[in-house]
Amino acid sequence: MTAKLNIVPFISVDSMMKLVLAIGVERFLVELATYVEEDFRRWELFDKTPRVASHSQEGVIELMPTSDGRLYGFKYVNGHPKNTREGLQTVTAFGVLSDVGSGYPMLLTEMTILTALRTAATSAMAARVLAPDGADTMALIGNGAQSEFQAIAFKAIVGANKLRLYDIDPAASRRCAKNLEGMGFDITICGTGQEAVEGAEIITTVTADKQYATILTDNMVGTGVHINAVGGDCPGKTELHRDILLRSGIFVEYTPQTRIEGEIQQLDPDHPVTELWQVLAGAAPGRTDPRQITLFDSVGFAIEDFSALRYVRDQLKAFPFYEELDLLADPDEPRDLFGMLLREAAKQEAAMAIG
Repeated sequence: MTAKLNIVPFISVDSMMKLVLAIGVERFLVELATYVEEDFRRWELFDKTPRVASHSQEGVIELMPTSDGRLYGFKYVNGHPKNTREGLQTVTAFGVLSDVGSGYPMLLTEMTILTALRTAATSAMAARVLAPDGADTMALIGNGAQSEFQAIAFKAIVGANKLRLYDIDPAASRRCAKNLEGMGFDITICGTGQEAVEGAEIITTVTADKQYATILTDNMVGTGVHINAVGGDCPGKTELHRDILLRSGIFVEYTPQTRIEGEIQQLDPDHPVTELWQVLAGAAPGRTDPRQITLFDSVGFAIEDFSALRYVRDQLKAFPFYEELDLLADPDEPRDLFGMLLREAAKQEAAMAIG
């Protein structure tokens, strides 16, 4: 990568697609999950705060910052479920990784695609320690933009290669199945959510509507399953019936944020939950009984985005898919910022005189 301090590597959507394809989607997800797990294992080193959110009736705009003392990262992200009806993405995002020592940004990147990848990688990483041993069948309820990423991550990291798809829009399920053709999946498109969960050891819910929804009712969830609840990710938006939560061992990313935005916003503030980093670090148990229902109440947390930014930056040495962005002022004399303007003015006047 460039060593010029005023030049910041910028990864556009086109560059991100080239990077992902050059690495390979499965390899990208597996390696990204490793980075997320590494950072979760050093959880206590990070600055942590619930994301800074601006909510409206239409959706939410959020900033997600964190630092490990050496690097600083943040993501700007929105969530607007109505957008698909207008031909727009539900989620868009971009992010920055910076050097704490100088304050200079080291990377600016699109994060719409990257967020889908890091969400799936984190989901599968959690399932690896929480799902039943040998689980190979996943019900995937909600077949929108995140669904294929979730499926590929669970196959690559957990070994779940049997998919049972359901969406209220059958065309979404057909599209998902077509996109996953030839990738080693045994796919069944189901007519109801109840049909989708039959025989599934893992249930992933990833729906978009901003409402208190009941995608899973209590009678749909048998003993011993692992639930990956991805879609309940902002205040006033849930997917699971409250009774399911009361039967489950609940695992979260960062408790103060999940109590605001996750499925557990339905529960009393003191209802016990376990933070996933504690399981990964050996400080708390994961699944303790084959008949236990485990629930990963996933809302996404800044450390996961930090891991994704760190992973992408490390890949640029071998896969230089980026543009050089002249983002930072770089005067000859750091204290003479105005002089830089004067010199530019002189250059423009000289150019006009020649012209």
